Amino acid sequence: MKEKHQGSGIGETVRTVVYAVLIAFAIRTVAYEPFNIPSESMLPTLLVGDYLFVSKFSYGYSRYSLPLSLPLIPGRIFYSTPKRGDVVVFKLPRDNSTDYIKRLVGLPGDRIQVRHGVLYINDQECKRQRIDDFIHHSRFGDVERIPQYLETMPTGVQYHVLDIRANGDLDDTDVYTVPPGHFFMMGDNRDNSLDSRVSADRGGVGFVPAANLEGRADLLFFSTDGSAGWWQFWKWPGAMRFRRFFNVVH
Repeated sequence: MKEKHQGSGIGETVRTVVYAVLIAFAIRTVAYEPFNIPSESMLPTLLVGDYLFVSKFSYGYSRYSLPLSLPLIPGRIFYSTPKRGDVVVFKLPRDNSTDYIKRLVGLPGDRIQVRHGVLYINDQECKRQRIDDFIHHSRFGDVERIPQYLETMPTGVQYHVLDIRANGDLDDTDVYTVPPGHFFMMGDNRDNSLDSRVSADRGGVGFVPAANLEGRADLLFFSTDGSAGWWQFWKWPGAMRFRRFFNVVH
């Protein structure tokens, strides 16, 4: 009886673990997936070391919603059109495997242009208001003050952008007409973002197909400045950016 009881207990444990894995798999696939920020292209909105929950259901599902991008979903199902100003995670079109995160500024049919560092959508200016400098702390301890603006889309959506230098390489562009079924993405760190302003054949992002959208960045749930390794538990409190915990991404 004792051996039988022990076997039964092991079986229950295995079943519990399997159920937990299946539930986590289902949540990650259809509801929310964690995503961390590896670069500074979305400063000041997102910092390196931020961890987000990305809502997988916001725009429906494609093969890129599934683990390993399994080709089980043709195109998109349960599709819902993104909005200008959404912060979006997507697969990089030129390899369909690398995760990128940018702000969606152009919908299908939109005409997008940057003139003297100012974004225009369908010839309408996204007005910029100069605000306090963004104080950037590098991982080497350097402190830099970067010009920061409050940018407002014609729809009224507002967010902060950085303009590191006047007359940057991508501060004046041609007019981009977004093709059907595609989107135009830009980083908030305008002079330090490889985005849709650079075509895929030049090593950039180019236009992003609807099928490549993975989800919308909704909630910042954790943030660390990287000054503490995972084994340096005594440094964790000093490395955590507690003020960023549970902030809504916008």
